[in-house]
Parts: sequence; structure tokens; C-alpha cells
Amino acid sequence: MAAPSYKLFCIGNPLLDLQVRDGEELLKKYDLKANDAILAEEKHMPIYDDLVKNYQVTYVAGGASQNAARGAAYVLPPDSVVYTGCVGDDDLADQLRAANKREGLHERYLVKNGEKTGACAVVLTGHDRSLVTTLRAAEKFEKSHLSSPEVAPLIDAAKVFYVEGFFLTHGTESILEVSKKASAASKVFALNLSAPFIPQFFKDQLQSVLPYCDIIIGNETEAEAYASATGLPEPKNLVATAKAIAISPKENKSQPRVVIFTHGPESTVLVSSAEPDNAKVFKVTPIPDDQIVDTNGAGDAFAGGFLGALVAGKNLNDCVEAGHKMGAMCVQLVGPQFKWPKVQIL
Repeated sequence: MAAPSYKLFCIGNPLLDLQVRDGEELLKKYDLKANDAILAEEKHMPIYDDLVKNYQVTYVAGGASQNAARGAAYVLPPDSVVYTGCVGDDDLADQLRAANKREGLHERYLVKNGEKTGACAVVLTGHDRSLVTTLRAAEKFEKSHLSSPEVAPLIDAAKVFYVEGFFLTHGTESILEVSKKASAASKVFALNLSAPFIPQFFKDQLQSVLPYCDIIIGNETEAEAYASATGLPEPKNLVATAKAIAISPKENKSQPRVVIFTHGPESTVLVSSAEPDNAKVFKVTPIPDDQIVDTNGAGDAFAGGFLGALVAGKNLNDCVEAGHKMGAMCVQLVGPQFKWPKVQIL
């Protein structure tokens, strides 16, 4: 029997989000910033039990790439998107599977018996979110899983690949294997910068993958962190940073590199290496404050909409607009979720 042919293949750290509101005291207690994403250090480890015992927790399927994959699955026909990452054999993984099924996302998890599935504490304060991640099983992903009988045919059949920057903290070899394969076959490989600490502290890993990337997605804080880490003269200039990334060395020269930076309710910037001096700026229609429920996952929703439109054969302008629609939908719901019954995006 032939393996299913999913057009979009996504890789990342599968996490279950533990989300709480009005977390000002938690920011102070655990020395967190209001609009940030970090890996948990020893001092942060008690936060997960703290949330469960002392706060009203909303459990939401998370993990940046998995969120984006669910977003892409939402806008595309059934059986279009598949995702892989490493989970434990526990009820957290079962909750992730249920959420993926609802959105139509297929997963091919590597399951580590005896391990706990990764978790992310999501501390909401107003419209800001602070993410504190303990990777657990997620960082035990093995490159050999990519060549396994259940995954290798899916990689061969896919047309577009997407990975979160967070995966660079432990899985650079796996990303390089897939990105080099995609580049050699003139398929599309997309990477999300994911968080400021990736270009700051995993610059070498990021730079090793960059030559194989056709699409880079990030937000204004990640762009600034990249500019500072690589010594660009205007760290806050999104267009200049996008151009610098767009024109940096690229292995597959048959297709341009496209860099997209979102900026919340501000304009989205797109620069293509085909026309590096002709940046496109897309206006965003801000959601009224009283309609914003939660900004957690909005960037992933944008990426999901963008990728879904790309897989569907839309032009870049339409891809950005699809991303905006998905991001707007996401901020009006709790966590990285989408409206049901389905809203037509494309």
C-alpha cells in the first residue's frame, strides 16, 4: 500500500501548554519577562506544579511548529499536513493527539516510553504572554526517526517543509538532514526564528541551516535579536534585517529566499532576494482591545495560514493575508486554537 502523500511536512517540539491569566505575581516570583519565550532553568522548574496547584489552568495543545501545522491543516483540504516530534507515553501526548485530530493534522510522533511529554507554562498578563518551556521528551528526538519506514516516505513525498527555531537547541543535525534534502530537490524549506534567544544563543546552529532555507519567518523582537547577534548596524530596522537575511548565501539558487517579519498589530514586512531593494509592507487591521482574548500562538497561526496558502499555490501577497486572517482569529480565542465551524480562509 502506498504511503499517504502529505504536501506539508513539519518538525518541532510537541508541548502541552499550561496557560494561566493574571500572572503578574508569577513574573516576579520566577524572574520572567512579560513578552518572552525561554527554556526553563532550575529556578523555573517549580512553576509547573505551582500553576496546577494555585491557578486555574487551561490546557492547550502547543509547540510552535505543531501549532503552525494545525493552522495549515485548518486552511487546507484533509490529509495535507503531517508533523513529527518526540513525546512521552503519557496523557499529555494523548491530549496533543486529540487536538491534532480536531484540526485534521496527522502526526508521526517518536514515542519515548517512560518519558514525560514536554510542557510550556504560559503566563498571561494583559495582552502579553511569557512562555517557559521544559522540553522533556521533545529534546530526545532522534535523527534516525526521519529515515524510519513510517517517516522517510513522507519526507520524500512532501513539497514544503517547516521547522521551528526552537528545534535548533537540540536537533540541528535533523534539521540539516531535511533542509539539505529539500534544497537538493528544489523543494521549499521554511524556518521560523521562534524566539529572541535562538539567534542570540544558538547563532551558529541557525547560521548552519540558513543556506538551505527558502523562507524565514519571525517577529520584530526576533529580528532585532538576529540583527544584534550578527552585528547589523540598525537592529530595530525590520526592512534592513529582512534584506540582510534574504541576500545571505543560499545553496539552491533556483528559487529566491523570502523573509517575513510580523509586528503584532503593526505592518508586516516581506523581502525577497529576487528584489531585495523592493520591500513589501502589508498593513494589519488591528483587533479592538476588547476582542483580544489571548496572544499566545498568534505568530504560529500566522505561519500556519501563510504555509497553508503557499501549499495551495497562492502568491506571496495572498499568503501574507491568509496569515493575517489566522493570526486575527487566534488572538480572539484561548491559546493557539481556531474557530469552529471552520472559517473559509483561502
